[in-house]
Amino acid sequence: MRYRVNFVSDAEEDLFEIYKYVYLNDSEEKAEYVYSKLYEKCLMLQEYPERGHNPPELHLLNIEDFLEIHFKPYRIIYRIEKRDVFVHCILDGRRNIQILLQERLIR
Repeated sequence: MRYRVNFVSDAEEDLFEIYKYVYLNDSEEKAEYVYSKLYEKCLMLQEYPERGHNPPELHLLNIEDFLEIHFKPYRIIYRIEKRDVFVHCILDGRRNIQILLQERLIR
């Protein structure tokens, strides 16, 4: 049985920001490649979304209802609710994830 993958607005913005950064700092072709691979990786959550693991930064805060998968160096953080998967953020793993997640929680 397939799950429905939904992107919350923050995740959509993350995808756009990643695309823009790669476009400006590398090339349009590379930006298109990274964008399409990240999008495909998210859509793969339609099948077996439970395969992700709890992000260590959230585990330390006793927040256990989020999972993550990777498309190196990016981290896709999502939540499963019934038959829906909600992608909440797509973050560059080279950045300080703890600070990024705290900023999101404050919003």
